Amino acid sequence: METQYPVFTEEMKETHTILIPNMAPVQFRILAAAMERKGYHVELLGNCGSQVSELGLKYVHNDTCYPALLVIGQFLDALGSGKYDLDHTALIITQTGGGCRASNYIFLLRKALERAGYGHIPVLSLNFSGLEKGNSLPMDLAFIRMALAAIYYGDLLVTLKAQTAPYEIHRGDAAALQEKWLDVICGWMREGCGFNQLEMKIAMSKIAAAFAVIPVRRTPKVKVGVVGEIYVKYSPLGNNNLEEFLASQDCEVNLPGLMGFVQYCAYNPSETARLYGGSFVEKHVSDLVLGYIAPMEKVIIKALKDNGYHAPLPFSELTKLTEGLISKGDKMGEGWLLTAEMAELIRAGYENIICAQPFGCLPNHICGKGMINKIRELYPEANITSIDYDPSATRVNQENRIKLMLSVGRERLAERTAGQVEAASASGAGTAVRGDPAFA
Repeated sequence: METQYPVFTEEMKETHTILIPNMAPVQFRILAAAMERKGYHVELLGNCGSQVSELGLKYVHNDTCYPALLVIGQFLDALGSGKYDLDHTALIITQTGGGCRASNYIFLLRKALERAGYGHIPVLSLNFSGLEKGNSLPMDLAFIRMALAAIYYGDLLVTLKAQTAPYEIHRGDAAALQEKWLDVICGWMREGCGFNQLEMKIAMSKIAAAFAVIPVRRTPKVKVGVVGEIYVKYSPLGNNNLEEFLASQDCEVNLPGLMGFVQYCAYNPSETARLYGGSFVEKHVSDLVLGYIAPMEKVIIKALKDNGYHAPLPFSELTKLTEGLISKGDKMGEGWLLTAEMAELIRAGYENIICAQPFGCLPNHICGKGMINKIRELYPEANITSIDYDPSATRVNQENRIKLMLSVGRERLAERTAGQVEAASASGAGTAVRGDPAFA
């Protein structure tokens, strides 16, 4: 007999608090505000620590995907904290709908809840694939538009802070400005505004311009790109605060936007139909979805470029970087996107790359670690290291491996800039400082 799990009903919107796992902190914070606009009471979880993975190990098989273990452990840790009324609490988890094990996390979570004594707590699914009918977050057009805007606003803020903070003269300026704009954007979402194309065009230009006036000193730094499995790539809990560690090593970090993964998921259904057969509609439905997203993409790219920041390639150009590298039929997990992102980062000057992957994640080992030699053939300057994340991997070991990669990056940077430094010293020129009166 099929197990009947508790269902989140419409009436529960008024009585229940929905806990959200914190994968991408900036983007998910704005997305949570969009959910509040739809009448939900939500809380983005921030609990971390060794007890999270220990709870995950206790209630999930240790051979399962590390992100699932952490998400489930974070939920269980929160439920056991005493902070919540367990009769009026619900959980939400995303499902990709693809062949990756991520589509099945919801079933692992429900089993873990039963074993831990929380079987009465309903679990909502957030997906765009029609999964969990009757127990998924309703997706009307307004909410979809807000969700897309939330991701793009989050990607913009992450990018601006990442390209400003390493060079800022007054430490903390970029972080404080990001926090300020997060509060503003979340306010817009709660009020139901700020997510149409014209509003985003005005807002993104204003946001980028605000970051552009932060006083900075553009000294040469090692530029590091981060790719990998989507949870470990973005989640500080999953990657042991990787961005914070790289900042401590005086690096500039490029974390490709979350919207790239959304576009990748939208692109794949039609690619499947083209490769394996399908109707005309199936072969072109992705074009409609990507066409709807494209105007927002143009807005964020223009806002970044107009204010002197590096902007990512349009998704249509990113897909072309797979040529000679990997087939776009490879779409389990992050699939061909992972390889394409590495190529894009290298071409943009972020040739020092960390591929963050859960131990045992086959798609990442094939499309990430497995592609390193091929990428080096095409891009000899590539300096790539793959880092495994799982409960048995020590943070010290991970950081030591990253330090080895960074040492190569620093040597290459020193070689490239030695001549420039000598020329600047001979001429008596100083380092340009944006925001100083003498800066021109």
